[in-house]
Amino acid sequence: MAYNIPVEATLEVMGGKWKAVILCHLDKGDKRTSELKRLMPAITQKMLTQQLRELEEVGLVKRQIFEQVPPKVVYSLTDYGWSLKPVLDAMCAWGEKHIQQEAEIKMQH
Repeated sequence: MAYNIPVEATLEVMGGKWKAVILCHLDKGDKRTSELKRLMPAITQKMLTQQLRELEEVGLVKRQIFEQVPPKVVYSLTDYGWSLKPVLDAMCAWGEKHIQQEAEIKMQH
């Protein structure tokens, strides 16, 4: 696909409401699907599964299946996924400032 500016490629890979949130949770350690669901109660199971599959398809997330009963599936960041850490850290830092900004605006009204 051709992009007009590089940020389009970034947004295509990790855009949307949930992908960056999933990546932020995985940068704190490997997670099972149920753990991710508990950390993100507003996401549906279907959407979580879809987002994880898309992140896996582009090589940001690795899915490891442990053959046991019941089967255990664990998600983790790949090396390529870890390369997004500075971007995720910057997004979190900006988000904290934005939350403070919104609080200050509300106090003024």
